[in-house]
Amino acid sequence: MEIKMSDSLFQVRSADDVIRLVEDMGFLPFFANHIPGFSVEECCPRELWFSDEADGPWEWKGPVARSGRCIYGKFFGNKAGFISREWFPDFANYRRDGYDFDARYDDGLASRKDKIVFETVSEHGSLLSKELKDICNYRKGGNKGFDTVITRLQMQTYVCIADFVYMKDKFGQTYGWGVAKYSTPETLFGYEYATSAYRREPGESKEKIIAHLNQALPDAGKEQILKLIK
Repeated sequence: MEIKMSDSLFQVRSADDVIRLVEDMGFLPFFANHIPGFSVEECCPRELWFSDEADGPWEWKGPVARSGRCIYGKFFGNKAGFISREWFPDFANYRRDGYDFDARYDDGLASRKDKIVFETVSEHGSLLSKELKDICNYRKGGNKGFDTVITRLQMQTYVCIADFVYMKDKFGQTYGWGVAKYSTPETLFGYEYATSAYRREPGESKEKIIAHLNQALPDAGKEQILKLIK
């Protein structure tokens, strides 16, 4: 299956275009994957990726994440992507397998490291990655494996990236790559909405997502879709 780049529906040239595409599709990986054409990377003209004249996908991530219409994080095979507000509750119900984080930890399905990082993000509302590392002692000589923990929490949908913040030099000029600001879907969308699909069995949410993506991506096989969302 390949989405034709000539189709204007799949051309993204701004953060607003990304939001519209995510809302149309429900799900959108940031990077190329095993479903050809189904990613921000492939839907954006190459000249916008590292342009000195205009913002591109790297700069759009923050505004899209802040919009309240999408959620961003490492949701697809440990790699980043977007999920629409509409589809997030079912995705969370499926990925969490019916568990709030506390219940997952109590059943021995989450590590102590995961619990500390999750609770720290949840209690603060949002934290820059460097702030989170400091609080949880992931600096030099401290705990190891921060990237593994934070990626796992995102794949389980307990943590997401709410924004990217750029550092400023003494002249007030931004520099470098944006620093991720972590939050929870419950903080961004509210607990009632983020968990609103809990009334369904996780398997029911899974089948709803598969049926939706089968319709949105008619040339993609079920195995390709399962690989994307598993």
